[in-house]
Amino acid sequence: MTQIIQHFSDISGDYDAAYVDLWGCVHNGITAFPEAVAALQAFRAQGGKVILVTNAPRGRSHVERQIAKMGVPSDAWDAIATSGDSARAAMFMGAIGEKVWFMGEPHDMPFFEPMHIIENPVAIERVELDEAEGIVCCGPFDPFADPASVRPQLLYAKQKGMKLLCANPDIVVDRGESREWCAGAIAAIYTEMGGESLYFGKPHPPIYDLAVRRLAALPDAPADPRIIAIGDGIRTDILGAMGEGIDSLFITGGLAAAETKTENQPDAEALNAYLDREKIAATYAIGFLR
Repeated sequence: MTQIIQHFSDISGDYDAAYVDLWGCVHNGITAFPEAVAALQAFRAQGGKVILVTNAPRGRSHVERQIAKMGVPSDAWDAIATSGDSARAAMFMGAIGEKVWFMGEPHDMPFFEPMHIIENPVAIERVELDEAEGIVCCGPFDPFADPASVRPQLLYAKQKGMKLLCANPDIVVDRGESREWCAGAIAAIYTEMGGESLYFGKPHPPIYDLAVRRLAALPDAPADPRIIAIGDGIRTDILGAMGEGIDSLFITGGLAAAETKTENQPDAEALNAYLDREKIAATYAIGFLR
């Protein structure tokens, strides 16, 4: 049974490190949540390590600059692991070929910046779909359009045997009061059609492997750390935690606010019904990170 808590500090002493989701947990895509920032600062003040684990389809340096502009200070976290870094590494190692068709928005173009940690990287060339060997999907061309609108292109790609590299497994995110589609929605359609989608963010293992390396690289990294995952994505953050065998804190006031009837805190009956429907177990739950 998931335990509803009032504050992260109620349980934080049981953990050495936290894998913390960003969007919907620490910020809303526009501005930081002050109580969430304070909770992470307090955790770090008591010796805890915070690894921001995000499905953002960009490198960690870009995410660092982005969250700073939103008001997330550098003393609220220790390191960042992004789906973008995991996916970019795979792309430069040739996972989908050299000639790729790109799906996404102009602000996603840093995905193609060189990764100097990759030895002998593949020379990636962006081409039109009919020349491509594979697809890089950072998201829809229009995050408000029905993802099914690209079915014709996906059908063509499937018939050609192309692999789709999904840089962000999230299906949707809430930017302020607006809900936007993400790359995961495109990849889900492609997989449903019989195409092969490659995932690198939560809940899939590559991003957790990266998070482990980021944590271990810290100067005073704990040995055999006790880790908790924190996030609002039931099929990303919480499912990923289950797959990694670590505890989780489900932020119910994010993507599942309606389903869990969350105002300040989730309704216990609604929360349990939602988790039963999803067939996913969270160790703890709280309305908002605080």
